[in-house]
Amino acid sequence: MSIAHYESFLLNNVSTISTLESSLRSLTWFLPGRFKDAELASETLSASLNMMSMYHDTLLARIVQSDPKYRPLIPFSLHTRFTRAWADKNSRYKWAARMLETIRFTELVIEMGLRRKVSAKNRYRGIIILELIKAILRFILLRITRRPLISPPIPERDIDPTTLPSSTETSPTLAPSSPPSSLPETPDHLKNNRVPLPQHTPLAVPPPPRSDIGIEEYLLPKALTTASVKPPLSLVRSYSSPQEWLSEVVYILRPLVYATLLFSDRKSNRPLITILAMELVSRSLRRNVPPSATLERSEYAKRDRDMLWYLFRGTIWESYTR
Repeated sequence: MSIAHYESFLLNNVSTISTLESSLRSLTWFLPGRFKDAELASETLSASLNMMSMYHDTLLARIVQSDPKYRPLIPFSLHTRFTRAWADKNSRYKWAARMLETIRFTELVIEMGLRRKVSAKNRYRGIIILELIKAILRFILLRITRRPLISPPIPERDIDPTTLPSSTETSPTLAPSSPPSSLPETPDHLKNNRVPLPQHTPLAVPPPPRSDIGIEEYLLPKALTTASVKPPLSLVRSYSSPQEWLSEVVYILRPLVYATLLFSDRKSNRPLITILAMELVSRSLRRNVPPSATLERSEYAKRDRDMLWYLFRGTIWESYTR
């Protein structure tokens, strides 16, 4: 019942979503170092905020879908179109993606709790279980889509809550989130006033600045691309060869293999070298993506950038980066 009241409050005051989230997010900056286990409390609050943001995104999507007249000021991104299409098409994809994001939001809190409460051996066992669950969920997504996994697998927020129309019902404690539709009537003593006021110089609208940009350079960013007119499910091409499948399978298994090797051997370089080799193997088996596949190219570029984090791991950090 309380969840229904909370949803009703947000649906009637959609502009308060950003205010609520930013207020809670600011608390995470002040908690660390304030008291014992403040870091754990701050990370717990941050994880809860991420979970709440994911829940708010579902409410915002519900508002957009219920209003056929709504048109966003900025078109939805390719990532949002692709992930939302799969979430609407397949319920298993939707719940597997949400579970995967839930684990991603809370895994650091779980690891911090395990570090404080259990032994190192049991802590690594818990981490292996987390990575095993994540790998299973990723394989479920891979089986459903038969395409490279897009990160994150759920739609990102491309909607400004303040631009959404609120419900006709308003909260008794807050002012309505949108201004009244009709302007107040003109007073009687001003209705016959036909004398225009002289235009004051500071209030005059300055002429638009002249630009030296050519017409083609101005219109090119506004032109539609092939990805803009493609169906959402066709933005990423499905796998067609065993080599492409093997590349994605190796990429999915990396974290699980790393956690398993750390459980048995935490002092040598073998875990780090193994997953770095798996990363390079997955990259070498990756298919060549045409320039028109914008979403898939951006995902692969993100994976390549993530390889820089190896400079801050293990012996690479201790002997080289630092």
